Order: sequence, then structure tokens, then C-alpha cells
Amino acid sequence: MGSLEGRAVLQLEDENLMDSKQNDKKASSMDATPQISVFDSDTDDVSCRCMWNSLLRQMHIVLFSQKLNLLIPCGLVAMVIDMLSDHNGWIFFLSLLGIIPLAERLGWATEQLAFYTGPTVGGLLNATFGNATELIISIYALRMGMVRVVQQSLLGSILSNTLLVLGCAFFGGGIVHPSKDQLFDKGTAVMNSGLLLMSVMGLLFPAVLHVTHTELEFGKSELALSRFSSCVMLVAYGAYLYYQLTTQNNNLYMPIAEEAGENDESLEEEEAPEISKWGSIIWLSILTIWIAVLSRHLVNAIEGASDALGIPVAFISVILLPIVGNAAEHAGAVMFAIKDKLDISLGVAIGSSTQIAMFGIPFCVVIGWIMGRPMDLNFQMFETATLFMSVLVVAFMVQDGTSNYFKGLMLLLCYLIVAASFFVHIDPDDIHVLVAIYNAMEYLERVLGPDLTTKKKRRCFNAHEDAI
Repeated sequence: MGSLEGRAVLQLEDENLMDSKQNDKKASSMDATPQISVFDSDTDDVSCRCMWNSLLRQMHIVLFSQKLNLLIPCGLVAMVIDMLSDHNGWIFFLSLLGIIPLAERLGWATEQLAFYTGPTVGGLLNATFGNATELIISIYALRMGMVRVVQQSLLGSILSNTLLVLGCAFFGGGIVHPSKDQLFDKGTAVMNSGLLLMSVMGLLFPAVLHVTHTELEFGKSELALSRFSSCVMLVAYGAYLYYQLTTQNNNLYMPIAEEAGENDESLEEEEAPEISKWGSIIWLSILTIWIAVLSRHLVNAIEGASDALGIPVAFISVILLPIVGNAAEHAGAVMFAIKDKLDISLGVAIGSSTQIAMFGIPFCVVIGWIMGRPMDLNFQMFETATLFMSVLVVAFMVQDGTSNYFKGLMLLLCYLIVAASFFVHIDPDDIHVLVAIYNAMEYLERVLGPDLTTKKKRRCFNAHEDAI
């Protein structure tokens, strides 16, 4: 019995030992559980820190990597002035300065996204956002009913690209390389010139109908013809994009005069994207919204700035707005010409003009159709004749596939003549108002008598002008 009891006691002790070991294992496993959670929390902290550092790095690249970005606060100052006062001259000037770096960053974000989308989609993105600043300004002005501002700003984009940008590129490249004529792809230049002439045709016929009063239905045929021609031009531009991105393998603007060794070096030094794909999309959206907000202040201040600065609205719309909207793009075209990569310069200058002429203008006509605004292709005879002569000059300049500083100088002098012409140009719609004002002055002198003092005449004239 004693032995049995001893065995039973020993078995109980063994069982207790086993239970204690199992409990120790459970306890150890339970103790290990919070250690895993601590490890997970550390991992989350590290990932959050990495995301925050990536965000700060992208903000630094987008906002602080270029000296031109020092002008970004000018847009914020313009908004503050617009809220606190009505100094339209300062609002307009500061809005212009604020849009310059945003337009450059918008093009840069588009290029970053093109790294991830491939050449075909990247080409479409560049075609769409290449002139996004002008299109945003035009669409907002169209909403405000400022059809003439839309027409003149789009016309000014074409003139500045074909005469000013191309002229600066030819002149700069010729000065740096005076001992030779620079070469570029003649076929590409001629194709773009043909598209520009097609756009001139689309603008010319509605203007001629308006001037000669030969419309089938007065006030309707001109608008109907403009909308039909716009649809045809959009189809032609779509076919051009398809040809550019597929048939020519997206190589229309690649340099053709480089040696094989230089091509190998360019391949080795091929650029890499600076920000992620989703970062490009997010910044593209932010910059587009930012430009749209600034465009509202810019467009609202145009007429007030014209009165405050004594500059015609036509000169502001045709000369100042396009130069500022494409300032960074213009500088890039000149730099490529200096580096003897003239095909890229032509892609920026003439290619951008083709986008505005064959896509931007008809697109605004269609948008105006949707909005119920009478946006048409009748840019008036003066503007249409200016565009026609400018396109002809450029077509003759690029037909032989060579450039030098003298060709650039001629293009710049042509642009100077165009700028001077618009500085003294009065819009036809304003002529009727001026005629009514002068008739009112003659009426006041006839009724009130010649003995009326000049000060009283001016007071009566101002009152009549406000009534008109």
C-alpha cells in the first residue's frame, strides 16, 4: 500500500510538473504575443516615416527645385489684393507672374507621368497638357462671355510660338553656331505648316462671310459654319496624332544631325522620373486647379488693367497673355536650339502652334456651343490676315530644312511689327461704342452751346459714356 501511495504521489508530482511546463509554455507564448505587436507597430512607424519623407521630398522637388518657383507667391498676393481692393493693374500683373512657374511645373508633371505611361500615351498627354494654361484661361473667359478675349489669346499663342519662339530659337542657335547652318527635319516642319494653313482656312471663310455680308441666314450661317469646321479640324488633328504616334513611332522631333557616339551618350544619360506615378497624377491635378483659380483673377482683371495701365485689351490678349503663359516653354526651345537640337525646338514652337490652331481653337468653339456662348471662327479680318501672313512667313522659312541667325532675326522683326500693330488696333466691337460717344459729344456741344466750359463738357460726356 505504501508503495502504491508513493507511486501515486510520484505520478501526481509528475502531472503537476507537466502542467506547470504547459502553463509556462502558454505564458511564454502569451508573453511573445505583445512582442510581435510591438514589432508591427515599429514597422508601421517606419512606413509612416517613409511616406512622410517621400511626401516632403516630392514637395521639395516640385516647389523648391527651380528658381522660377520664387514667383509662385505672387499668385497668392494677387488673390489677397483682389479680396481687399480693386487695384486691377496689380492684380493682373501679379497673376501673370504667378502663372509663369505654375505653367512650367504643369509641363514638368506631364513629362514625369509620361515616364510611366509609355511613348504613345505620353505623347497624348503632352499634346493635351502642352497648352493647358491657355485652354484654362480661355475656358474661364468663355464662361464670363469674353469671346473676343478667348479668340485673341488663342491667336496670340499661335503668333508667339511661330514668330517669337521660333525666331529666338533660330537666332540663338545661329549665334552659338555661326559657322554652319543648323539642320532639322524638313518633312515634319512642312507637315505642321500645312496644318497651320488648314487652320487659317477654317478661320478665313467665316470672316469673309461676315465682311461681305453673303450669309444665307444672317447671324446663323457664320456660327453654323464655324461649328462644322471646328469638328472637321478636330478630326484632322486626331488623325495627325494617330499618324505621329504610330506611323512615325513617335520620332518626329528627335534630333537627326547627331553622330552615333552622341546618341550612345544620350542613351546612357537618359533621364529617370523624379517622382512616382501617383505623385505625378496628384501634382498634375493640384497644379491644374491652382492655374484655374489664378485664371479667374487674371481674366476678371483684364479690362480694369487695360484702363489702369492705358494698354488696349487686344494687346494684352494677343501679346502679354501668350508670352507669360509659355515663358518657360519658350526658354526650353531656345536652350535646345543652342545645344544644336533644333528638331526639339521646332516641336515646341511649331508643334505647340499646331495644337492651339487645330485643337485649342475648335475645342473652345465646341465648349462654347455646349455652354450656349456664340464662340465662332470669325476672328475678324485684321486678326485673320495677321495669322495668314505669319503662317506664310514661317512656311517659307522652314521649307529648306536649315536655319541661321538671320532667319531668326527676320522672324523676331516680324513679331515686333505684329506687336506694334495690335498696340494701335481697336476692336471692331469697340468702334461702334466710340462712334456713339463722339456723336454724343457733338450733340452736347450743339445743344448746350459752344460757351460751355471744358470741365462741364467733360462731366456731361462722362455721364453719357457711363449711360452707354
